[in-house]
Amino acid sequence: MEPTWDKPVIVFYKERADEPERKAFLVVKARRLVIFEDEEGEGYRGSINDFFPLMGDIDYLSSNEGTSDHYVLCWFEDKEEDLGNAWRRLTGVTFRDGLSFDINMMKKKTYNANFRAQAGKLK
Repeated sequence: MEPTWDKPVIVFYKERADEPERKAFLVVKARRLVIFEDEEGEGYRGSINDFFPLMGDIDYLSSNEGTSDHYVLCWFEDKEEDLGNAWRRLTGVTFRDGLSFDINMMKKKTYNANFRAQAGKLK
């Protein structure tokens, strides 16, 4: 069974090994985040379903530069007793296929994305 989070708020950082970024460039609210181990045992794969931006530049993820960039994704696990250990994280995240989106009757976009990650802290 793969780990699933319902209604997470996910914070996106650009991954920079030489000088880690401290300021988020995108924050989204998703209906569901699903993560599972890669078949080859090399990291993780997953999907972010029905999300929309709360803050930041979501169009960057679909740009040529954005699909080749690497990201750090963070979210809060509110079931954890010790809040110091409640943050979950994926590193080396890539969105090779970019994002797909639907537009509802109120002209609001909701996005979907599949990703790969090199490492993560899921517990």
